[in-house]
Amino acid sequence: MRRSVLLVPTAGGGLWSARSGGVRWICGFTDEAALARFALLHASGDQPMDYATLLGARIVDEVVPSLGEPAGLAVDIATDDGSMFFPPVVGIVADGVAVDFGEAEEGCGHGR
Repeated sequence: MRRSVLLVPTAGGGLWSARSGGVRWICGFTDEAALARFALLHASGDQPMDYATLLGARIVDEVVPSLGEPAGLAVDIATDDGSMFFPPVVGIVADGVAVDFGEAEEGCGHGR
């Protein structure tokens, strides 16, 4: 995921996201076909969907921490049996924004 180039729809000057389960999910797509499936469900009429091209690493290392809330990356959400979710946990996002950071420290013997 970190080395993958993802197509991320844009809306209102920012990246398209959805909230579910207390997490804000940045939605990315692995290719134009996957983005087109999503656009059929979420675009207005026959308007083209604008998107940014970003590395997965940039999303989880820069975008997610800048949001100020629990956030993760959802990939290819309009693809049957192809969706992947990268939640805001240690090992995926920066420790400071991981929802399980304190738990991970305790599990590694570095508890407070």
